[in-house]
Amino acid sequence: MEIFKAVYINEIFKMSKKKKITVALIFSLISVILAAILVYSLNNFAGIRITGSSEFPIMILTILSYSIFPLFATFICIDMFAGEFVDNTIKFTLTGPASRLKVFLGKILAIGTFIIGNLGFVMIISILSSLFINRDMSNFFKILVAYIMGFMPIFIFALVVVLICNIAKGTTSAFMFSIFIFLVFNGLGLAFPQMKSLLFTSTFDWYRLILGSYINYGKILRVFLILLGYGIMLIAGGYYLFEKKDI
Repeated sequence: MEIFKAVYINEIFKMSKKKKITVALIFSLISVILAAILVYSLNNFAGIRITGSSEFPIMILTILSYSIFPLFATFICIDMFAGEFVDNTIKFTLTGPASRLKVFLGKILAIGTFIIGNLGFVMIISILSSLFINRDMSNFFKILVAYIMGFMPIFIFALVVVLICNIAKGTTSAFMFSIFIFLVFNGLGLAFPQMKSLLFTSTFDWYRLILGSYINYGKILRVFLILLGYGIMLIAGGYYLFEKKDI
């Protein structure tokens, strides 16, 4: 356990040194502020009500879940896997006392930490911005649960990118193929609605299941189990490829 903890801390330290973390937070901040200004202006000057104060953080979550969150998760995954193999810096990690399994899981946990941190940062900024819009905040608990639920689909997509990184030969091919997979899965959901419930990209907004007056707990459990199944298979497949990859 101490070795795994050391691997995780090392991965967090390496991640903190990457400029992409700062860029992700800056882009997230700018997106929330611009959206808040737009909503405030339309609500108070144009007479067009886009969203209320308690709905604004949900609107932001929906927008960023299909844009900034998966994009920067992709960048981080590529840096931590394909990037280290290309730069040959992975050799220093793999020749240490930690097994490949612990290294792999440490990287996965660090990626999950980044996603949680980005979601938490955006949630706080969007809540503060929503107070600026109407000076009112209701349904805080549902907003918190929505952001917690928003983590899992983004994390599953990150695991898909990790799998791709252990197949691709370089960072550019890993990035292009990850974007391709993201677009294809979204396209399949539009072209074949009957398959939509089985595609992880269709669950990016599954938190909406808790926002109505009636909550379908059965459907929430079904989506959770589908995502859990994706997670187990992707972690197993990703580790298998990571274990077989030469340095």
